[in-house]
Amino acid sequence: MKRGRVNITSKCQGFPSADGRIKRQKIGLLGPSLAQRRAEDWGNLPHHVVLQIFQYLSLVDRARASSVCRRWNEVFHIPDLWRRFEFELNQPATSYLKSTHPDLIQQIIKRHAQHLQYVSFKVDSCTESAEAACNILSQLVNCTIKTLGLISTARPSFMDVSQSHFVSALTVVFVNSKSLSSIKIDDTPVDDPSLKVLVANNSDTLKLLKMSSCPHVSPAGILCVADQCHGLRELALNYHLLSDELLLALSSEKHVHLEHLRIDVVSENPGQTRFHSIKRSSWEALIAHSPKVNIVMYFFLEEEEFDPFFNEETPVTHLYFGRAVSKDMLGRIGLNCPRLVELVVCANGLEPLDEELIRIAERCKSLTAIGLGECEVTCSGFMEFVKKCGGRLTQLSIMEEVLIPDNGYNMEQVHSEVSKHLGRLWYPDMMPTW
Repeated sequence: MKRGRVNITSKCQGFPSADGRIKRQKIGLLGPSLAQRRAEDWGNLPHHVVLQIFQYLSLVDRARASSVCRRWNEVFHIPDLWRRFEFELNQPATSYLKSTHPDLIQQIIKRHAQHLQYVSFKVDSCTESAEAACNILSQLVNCTIKTLGLISTARPSFMDVSQSHFVSALTVVFVNSKSLSSIKIDDTPVDDPSLKVLVANNSDTLKLLKMSSCPHVSPAGILCVADQCHGLRELALNYHLLSDELLLALSSEKHVHLEHLRIDVVSENPGQTRFHSIKRSSWEALIAHSPKVNIVMYFFLEEEEFDPFFNEETPVTHLYFGRAVSKDMLGRIGLNCPRLVELVVCANGLEPLDEELIRIAERCKSLTAIGLGECEVTCSGFMEFVKKCGGRLTQLSIMEEVLIPDNGYNMEQVHSEVSKHLGRLWYPDMMPTW
């Protein structure tokens, strides 16, 4: 009986019960509807939520997401998404950088030109890219742009564009925006008449103007800007545009406190350029009006061209020398730049700079950062400099090749003593060996 007995219970387990079939039917019915509801939930997200998500997406991903459903496509065209835009214009044959698709550019001009507020154009070294940027600018007739930046990623290609074409395109923005607060147009053929148009339409709102290496602008042109734009807080220009009259205009009672003044001192014809001097009284007027202003000077000169500079007290705060600078020049800096905060010297001759650095440490009480490249300083002289500066040095970048061991200190001792005086671990920079 045991051998022939059939276990009915075990065989019945292979067949679904009535309750099981009902449960499976319910699951089958509920499953698709749940997935459908989830899809509908994504499509029904509030506009402000989708907008927040879109703001974290790249332009390409944003465009792809806009094709998911009608609601997301509506968000894609919400003005808030188009207030800030960077046009990237590169020629595929000469550049590996990505470029904004022409169809998208036309869509922006037709549907979102009036929404653009923070706009920049990034172009490669090809003249065609700069001309394309000018063509777009000339079509922004209904814009309310607040910030405009023209950026050349390599060679300044805007300088190869016809000046009349460039000025005409730029003037369209200057005339129609009427609320420009920030303009970066370095290395462009902007000229005095176009600056007058800028002032006539945006004098009440302009706060930042960067226009280094703009050869068609005269000292009178930039003076017009300073005379009329009393809200100007940041200005960048070449030294040939700097004048006593400009500094006095920036120091008038009507003018707000200047925060940042950048001056590029560049020799277009090395050895042949004559540089003028600025009166000490003009600098003093600026500091009396704007006591916290940062005055930054970048020098790209030959050694014999430094004679007009720092013979009198100059309130410069940041100094960068891109070429060799003489011992005499560094000595004058120690005597006449009491506001100096940062000093970078890329190269010098083969004479140690001990005395000059020690004088700078003694006289420039605000110095907190220094960088030395192809220079020479004895280890003892360097240690004396560090001792006089003390813990106020927040940045100390010295190539190891700069330091010359002497009877006072070797390299290991310099590392230990400098770390002690700075209150943190310090090592000299090493030249890469690749």
